[in-house]
Amino acid sequence: MDDTTRTEIEAAVFRRLRDHLRKRTDVQNIDMMNDTGFCRNCLSRWYDEAAAEHELEIGKEAAREIVYGMPFAEWKAKYQTEATDAQKAEFAKASHD
Repeated sequence: MDDTTRTEIEAAVFRRLRDHLRKRTDVQNIDMMNDTGFCRNCLSRWYDEAAAEHELEIGKEAAREIVYGMPFAEWKAKYQTEATDAQKAEFAKASHD
């Protein structure tokens, strides 16, 4: 596989993951962190960091909007629920790189 094709496939996979997470507003970031070690905010940060590697300044909030499909504050107000004590305890004991 050549580099261009690999990049196009990887970009398509990212877009599919992004779109899937936009639809699954029932899945909370803390659950993603507890189960997988990453969440929407991680994807946003990685997006911003990748842009910076190409000397493009996206910024935290713009990167979040790309991942969430709306401003983060709006998504949070619409979909984020208060974490339970059990979720918080699991998060606290896990290693988050």
